[in-house]
Amino acid sequence: MDINSYISSGILELYVAGQLSEKENKDVYDLMLKHPEILQEVLQIEAALIKLSNSLAPDRPIDYELIKNHLTNTNSKVVTLNKTSKWITYSGWAAAVIVGAGLFWTLNQKQQLETDITTINTEKEFLEIQIEESRDKLAETKNLLNVIRDRNIIKVPLEGQAAFPNAYATVYWDESNDQVYLDLQGLPEPPEGKVYQVWSLLLDPLTPTSLGTIDDFLQDDNKIFKLENANKSQAFGITLEPAGGSVSPTLEQLYTLGALASN
Repeated sequence: MDINSYISSGILELYVAGQLSEKENKDVYDLMLKHPEILQEVLQIEAALIKLSNSLAPDRPIDYELIKNHLTNTNSKVVTLNKTSKWITYSGWAAAVIVGAGLFWTLNQKQQLETDITTINTEKEFLEIQIEESRDKLAETKNLLNVIRDRNIIKVPLEGQAAFPNAYATVYWDESNDQVYLDLQGLPEPPEGKVYQVWSLLLDPLTPTSLGTIDDFLQDDNKIFKLENANKSQAFGITLEPAGGSVSPTLEQLYTLGALASN
């Protein structure tokens, strides 16, 4: 997904303005959870709207003399008042203007405060989610360390081949539960429309069996993946295949290959 293109599409402005459907709102919300850049952009849009709202508030000083002149120069019938009555009239108008301006300022401040509270609650919610995700990742990491440190785990280094000599990977095979853990940090990012496919191999005769494709290679920062392997494997290989995978490996795109030490 191109984050920058998504942000510049205008959908986040519609989200903040409440103009999206329920499904579209959920889609944006899910992306905010997954991509901090999108969350930050939404918060900036909200802040910009608050600033714009504040800029619309009256900032010119109240000209009480102008108000008085307007009142005294009216073409309506003039009623003669004593000085005390005039002062009460003028002060009453001034008080009304002051109260009106104060009420507008108070409502504007209340709206801004509510928006700030909403923003803080949103940030708090996302922080709690991130903390929970961090805990899950920590637990997953501890479990992975326990797996690869198990003395019964079969470790198979995979070396780079002609398609990409600098590539490397490692397979950790737990035969007791048919699990294969793949450390693919040494593989380059696959081109668009291509995926890595993992193969279990029997060597005599050469018989490849697909263990599956690595569809989320770009999204996984750790490049650690888990696949099922119930085969009597003698070696493992990784090829670059079209999206969706292939029935048999494309040998010209064989990136890494490695055999079990006992074989």
